[in-house]
Amino acid sequence: MRATNFLEVVERVGVSAYAIPTDAPEGDGTYQWDRTPLVIVEVTAAGTTGIGYTYANAATAHLIHDQLAPVVADCDPFDVPAAWVAMHQAVRNLGLPGVSSMAISAVDSALWDLKSRSLGLPLVKLLGATREKVPVYGSGGFTTYSPTQLRDQLGGWARQGFQRVKMKVGTYPDEDYARVKAAREAIGEGVELFVDANGAYARKQALAFAERFASLEVTWFEEPVPADDLDGLRLLRDRAPAGMEIAAGEYGYALHYFRRMLSAGAVDVLQADASRCGGVTGFLKVAALCESFGLSLSAHCAPALHLHPCCATTTALRHLEYFHDHARIEGMLFDGVATPSNGALRPDPGRPGLGLEFKQSDAETFKVWAGEYTL
Repeated sequence: MRATNFLEVVERVGVSAYAIPTDAPEGDGTYQWDRTPLVIVEVTAAGTTGIGYTYANAATAHLIHDQLAPVVADCDPFDVPAAWVAMHQAVRNLGLPGVSSMAISAVDSALWDLKSRSLGLPLVKLLGATREKVPVYGSGGFTTYSPTQLRDQLGGWARQGFQRVKMKVGTYPDEDYARVKAAREAIGEGVELFVDANGAYARKQALAFAERFASLEVTWFEEPVPADDLDGLRLLRDRAPAGMEIAAGEYGYALHYFRRMLSAGAVDVLQADASRCGGVTGFLKVAALCESFGLSLSAHCAPALHLHPCCATTTALRHLEYFHDHARIEGMLFDGVATPSNGALRPDPGRPGLGLEFKQSDAETFKVWAGEYTL
């Protein structure tokens, strides 16, 4: 949608891609990695710049530069939903899931940041706050960690006041019960323990583990089977021990994915990731869908990106994942990142937009590509 006043149009879209080494090898039930990709988007109008980001590789940055920047440039930055629709139309022939959706997510978040900055408001105030803080859970416990690393990380979060922590399982099933038992011993009895298999188990295998994990007071079993196996998730939801919730949804890129999962009765709590599902706009749409089904929502990863929209949802928001690697990167490369206090994050009312400033000089050593589009 073209703006009527040139001073009100997006004049520049900058995009850059980075690859940040992990602080130790990381892995889950189906994947291992030693570096984390990051794409930063900057949108500028009338001297104000908004930033957004997604955890995706350079292919996403190229798509933003080549396909989305020409669409967003010359748009009215106050009409963020119009830009969101236009970006979806621009990727019709490319396919929405995956790279396209992550690209849209980064640009959409940057546009919301720009709009709220231009008004001098924190994003949560622009959206309308429903809560002052968001409960978080410490997330890590990678299958690549030694028993000592596992205990130190999860136990450390418990000592910092986190009421819930999550660990990975599934790479070495024969070791999973012992690892979960070690985690329970490290965090004590007063902290909730979550496990995430990332779809590594078969259905009956997952059922057996659900029973064993329940004896260690595990209350959250994430992706016990592949997330596309809706019948399998429903089976686990129906037959898991009382007090254990089944969760999935982090790889949802479009509303129809979440609608199918909810319609199938596949989860107790739905997960959504604003860096994948269409940015702030897409995340709020998923929240509304969740509300219509009467289920709770949990935000997946990217804590600094999710904080403001999480504080603005009217749905029953369960919590936000304080994922070790993303929290580490956001603390390294952004000023203004909120730190957990008593197991919760609060937006800073004195910082406009998402409250973040990207430290470009600190990120330069990790840069793999950059480009910009200007009117």
